[in-house]
Amino acid sequence: MLHTLSVPIIQAPMAGGVSTPALAAAVSEAGGLGFLAGGYKTAEEMRKEIAAVRELTDKPFGVNIFVPSEEDVDEKALLCYRQVLEKEAERFGVPLGEAKWDDDDWEAKLAVLYEEKVPVVSFTFGCPSPDIIAKLKEKGSFVVVTVTSTEEALIAKQAGANALCVQGPEAGGHRASFRNNAASHENASLLVLLQQIREVVDIPLIAAGGIMSGRDIAAVLAAGACAAQLGTAFLRCPESGANPLHKNALVDPQFQTTNVTRAFTGRSARGLANRFLIEYDNLAPAAYPHIHHMTKQLRKAAAQANDPQAMSLWAGQGYRLAKDMPAGEIVRLLMEQVKEAVEEINRLL
Repeated sequence: MLHTLSVPIIQAPMAGGVSTPALAAAVSEAGGLGFLAGGYKTAEEMRKEIAAVRELTDKPFGVNIFVPSEEDVDEKALLCYRQVLEKEAERFGVPLGEAKWDDDDWEAKLAVLYEEKVPVVSFTFGCPSPDIIAKLKEKGSFVVVTVTSTEEALIAKQAGANALCVQGPEAGGHRASFRNNAASHENASLLVLLQQIREVVDIPLIAAGGIMSGRDIAAVLAAGACAAQLGTAFLRCPESGANPLHKNALVDPQFQTTNVTRAFTGRSARGLANRFLIEYDNLAPAAYPHIHHMTKQLRKAAAQANDPQAMSLWAGQGYRLAKDMPAGEIVRLLMEQVKEAVEEINRLL
């Protein structure tokens, strides 16, 4: 499947409304692989987005969903964090949400994917059972599991994944680690991780994490990846559903760096270092999706109040290179840069 792409570029699935059908279709039309993000949607909302993409393109595309986990949560630490956040709730005049666990409509979403026979299905936050992967394959889907370590890569390979998306610590948004309490952001860099995983599995690898230019793409292809997955690079596109405050923050000089934090959702995620992240980073326990539900209205209220300092501004380390241009043009520009990088290397050789 991946080898049939005319360009080795995959648009990362970005949950929370960023990965729109228009964005996915534009990237697929340009020869890459566009992705919908099923996370935080109902199964029926996801089905409608699949239909919308098919209205816009007849090219292959993908859908990503979250694998639910039931790790133990420190209820006392969760309650303490809630009490700390009460002042934020007062600041924005909204109640904190219920700190609850849910499976993000897991079974219903799987049913939709079986019925819709989506060309590519990818998973984040874990590896589905071999039975689920086998059933998706029977329906004609190419199955990708996102991994952050060699251990996870071996689990996914043994479960029957067609390919792995190798996520380096440079990536924006949530770490895809199978276990929430893993210190995955301390892993080796993407290029090192790619080579480590290439040593233990023999299935196609997609590289993800901090990839912003054609030179980056050329580097990961040289390191053994068959394609590069980019998220932050598409955030400022007109087709992106990112909040305008989020898009503007990527070029706003007041945001000088990115950090990995649990402050917004209870799961490690990389975003622009704003007031909320800095103030609460050391206080948030490993409790996902509990804290996500608890802070959801806070983040929404911050956006409505035009206050990016309390929003989850997910971004990879290369965020300053994100361009405000149509997605299809970005794909074409990236491929021109890949060609130039390869030609330069050949000249040096």
